[in-house]
Amino acid sequence: MNYLDLPTPLPTAPLQFRAIQYAAPEPGFKLLVTGAVHGNETCGTRGILQVLQEFESGQLQLVKGSVTFVPITNPLAYQKRQRSGDRNLNRNLGPTDSPIEFEDRIANWLCPIMAQHDGLLDLHSFHTGGQAFAMVGPRNNNGVLEPFAHDAAEEAMALRLGVTRFVDGWLDTYARGVARRVAEYGTGGDRKNVINTDPRYGVGTTEYMRSRGGLAITLECGQHDDAQSPHVAYTAIKNTIASFGLIDSPKPEPVAQREMLSLYEVIDKTNPADGFSKAWASFDAVKKGEQIGTRANGDPIVSNEDGYIVFPNPKAESGQEWFYLAKRTDRLDK
Repeated sequence: MNYLDLPTPLPTAPLQFRAIQYAAPEPGFKLLVTGAVHGNETCGTRGILQVLQEFESGQLQLVKGSVTFVPITNPLAYQKRQRSGDRNLNRNLGPTDSPIEFEDRIANWLCPIMAQHDGLLDLHSFHTGGQAFAMVGPRNNNGVLEPFAHDAAEEAMALRLGVTRFVDGWLDTYARGVARRVAEYGTGGDRKNVINTDPRYGVGTTEYMRSRGGLAITLECGQHDDAQSPHVAYTAIKNTIASFGLIDSPKPEPVAQREMLSLYEVIDKTNPADGFSKAWASFDAVKKGEQIGTRANGDPIVSNEDGYIVFPNPKAESGQEWFYLAKRTDRLDK
């Protein structure tokens, strides 16, 4: 079966957690690959299932290390065919002694698995059109928010996925957004507001993986329904396995063409009537002073400098991130 080009949705998943691991007799890098962290993002699931089929048929075989696949990370959201089950799994991720939402129970299962691995490839897709891109972590730093010491290794991993666009700046941008929420809404109230104003709100799979000492890349494989997105996921998995020498295959060369952007602002939707000025797609260019949208009260939302819009979500809920702004950096320049 070719999982990459199935014309119908994949079968509904039962409410159980499933990981499939292959391990070679020889030690080596321990890779974790996750799909469907968001239930309506199935390109990673399809890519994983295709690679699993190749392992089962003997077409692929590990020569060292191990690789663990989680095809459907959030089975509740996957059943619902929507982004979240009870809440967004990829926010405020961490184990808890007092699980409330279904995603808390996923975290209690998933986080110990993540801590047993050296690296994570997390496969996603996005709402509006645009080309695939990889999100990488911060530069090496000793800060409080996201200390990190492996930027060169993570960049090398990202440059061999098969995509040419790269983005950083996630967690510090999110921290600024959370600070604005706290200033506007406080930290009490209902469960939703408590989560949204938690300083850990920006911590998802990759941030948690880095906090455990590992490498982590989020690959946004394209628009949710783009027929090429599963192929992007599949190629990235194969390239990553080869990059770390887990299979007997040449190590991919880093992409020569590369574009690096850095997130610097996140804008929340504050009212269901907030609206965009046009049908934005990720990485559409915006000029300083250009109107991006309009608040429910008629106030315009404009870009404060030249840059790009990222993850515009017309269906965002009030109090949730609506879109991001990014600008070019020279981080990956040769």
